[in-house]
Amino acid sequence: MPRYPLPFRFLPTAIARGLIVCAITLPLAACGGDDDDAPATPPVTAPGTPIVTPPVVVPPETTPPVTPPPVTETPAPEPEQPQPEPEPEPEVPVEATPQTISLAFAGRYSAGAFSVSAAEIPAFDPASKRTFIVNAQKGMVDVLNTLDPANPTLIGSIDATSIAPGATVNSVSLRDGIVALAIESALKTDPGFVAFYRADTLAKLSQVGVGALPDMLTFTPDGKYVLVANEGEPSDDYQIDPEGSVSIIDVSDLNAPTARVAAFTPFNSKAAELRAAGVRIFGPNATVAQDVEPEYIAVSADSRTAWVALQENNALARIDIGSATVTAISALGFKDHGLVANALDVSDEPVGINIRTFAGVKGMYMPDAIASYAVGGKTYLVTANEGDARAWGEDNPDYFGGFDASKGFVEEFRVKHLVHRSGFDRRRGDDLPPQLRALAAGALLNPDVFAYCGAKPGDPGKCRDDDVLGRLNVTWTMGYRQDANGNPVMFNAAGAQDAGGDRLMYDALYAFGGRSFSIRDEDGALVWDSGAQFERYLAGDTCKVGPNRDIDCKLYFNSGHDEGDAQDSRSDAKGPEPEGVALGKIGNKTFAFIGLERMGGIMGYDVTDPTAPTFVDYYNTRSDWTTADPSTVLSTVGDLGPEGLTFVSAAQSPTGNALLIVGNEVSGTTAVYTIAQTLAP
Repeated sequence: MPRYPLPFRFLPTAIARGLIVCAITLPLAACGGDDDDAPATPPVTAPGTPIVTPPVVVPPETTPPVTPPPVTETPAPEPEQPQPEPEPEPEVPVEATPQTISLAFAGRYSAGAFSVSAAEIPAFDPASKRTFIVNAQKGMVDVLNTLDPANPTLIGSIDATSIAPGATVNSVSLRDGIVALAIESALKTDPGFVAFYRADTLAKLSQVGVGALPDMLTFTPDGKYVLVANEGEPSDDYQIDPEGSVSIIDVSDLNAPTARVAAFTPFNSKAAELRAAGVRIFGPNATVAQDVEPEYIAVSADSRTAWVALQENNALARIDIGSATVTAISALGFKDHGLVANALDVSDEPVGINIRTFAGVKGMYMPDAIASYAVGGKTYLVTANEGDARAWGEDNPDYFGGFDASKGFVEEFRVKHLVHRSGFDRRRGDDLPPQLRALAAGALLNPDVFAYCGAKPGDPGKCRDDDVLGRLNVTWTMGYRQDANGNPVMFNAAGAQDAGGDRLMYDALYAFGGRSFSIRDEDGALVWDSGAQFERYLAGDTCKVGPNRDIDCKLYFNSGHDEGDAQDSRSDAKGPEPEGVALGKIGNKTFAFIGLERMGGIMGYDVTDPTAPTFVDYYNTRSDWTTADPSTVLSTVGDLGPEGLTFVSAAQSPTGNALLIVGNEVSGTTAVYTIAQTLAP
């Protein structure tokens, strides 16, 4: 049991103290016990609870009598009085299993700030009915009273600057009345902190140092540890690149928590092996430990194993919590957009919906949020496949304008510029990464792979047209032909292999994100993926947006979250961009809720069978889709840019109904949804 101060309601009364003394100091018979009733095994003590050893009671010494005692009659025993029947144990109500569910708007709190991440990650305290929401604009956590979900109100905040000057809060997690905060230092490449507070009083309990840029954090199910993903992002000029890691914090004594580090340094010697397996290790001069950027953590039900999303690396790490060891790094593979099931819209010009297949185009899953649940004794991982490009120094004029590779690193490039017949230099000073130009003077498309859009030797044909592949953003760091040592195989401008040539040959194009959510097994193997379901649904006739579900989705298909009248504006990037995920069990079913960061809204799926999830709902409360600048209608626009989600069970909810709480980083709103249930007839 943690030794932090107990709330008043948990202090023992005088009667309770008397009973405790009785239990400790008197023989068992004196307290109503009997030696024959003693358990065969000692009771289990909660971890961290001080073990109180009762004093040993020794019977007094006796001397055998010299003469036998006189015989006396024993009076007849009194007839036993009938004992009342014991009260039956109250039955624990069994939660009904719904046939399906849907989301209904309950209420929201607005921070009144647009596009500054004023509402990101939520956490809920069932005892106080408070919601803790990360407000990155203030660098704090806002504390909301959500006793009435229709009217969440701000009642306080937690300021991280007491931990260190200039510190800001990145994430929050909560368990048993204890709030854990991941806190970034003023200089993000410096080590950060995790601090602990009481949910009822907001009083600080303790803090502990962790790695650079601590982001997502979570309690293990058994409550013994807090795990935090130390992302270790580089400085904007990429000259300082801290190691990514995961801190495992022992919270058995919250007055003095201790942290161990699950490090990736043992994999530094395995960089070539990881690359060959499909793990992206590509930062400038980075070791494996520097290159990995832990993003999100999921933990097994038995609290023994954790999985960590390595988003930019398109990989998943596995951690043994007991030994604080990274035991494996697994590549997540690539999505084949040449398959009908994985079709997508890759262009924002001309405006319109054009979902189709593209052979040779691969999607990197690159999940942001991940979550875990157990089915049949096995753990399954649910991933929101957002995608994320490395783009450091893009706003530094010395990087693009000065063509100085020491000032940043940008991997994103449009196809139309990548394979232009004139080569790369036409984009110099604009958006040409100097690292790409150091590799070659231009690039080609493999005519065998991309013949369907007119590619020929030395000529991309119509493939680079805006309405085909030209507008799609891809990574230039992958897909070009390499030799056994990882060096590029060079071609001349005519498309012939030539050691003296200056052109790369792209056999595949790799786009960012899967535009989907996936379910994977304990080893990271793909069990199921939603494929093209998100985009096809958003483009369909049955999809409606708005608080009253009365606006056709397709009119605003793949819109951006910070602009109006923007149909198709995100198709060239990552589409609807699924980012957050939360799981909730209702009755015997498990549901996944996936937030679409750009298009907005929440997708709901029944994932009870991990091999065959089914769509149940999509709800998007954005009401204004036409105002060019949504910040001018912030009070009425609705919710924009869902970031973090948390599920509240009916048993813990202030209303008795299951809830979903969502932080929306663009609108700065914390929205509460009721999960309406439809029971089988």
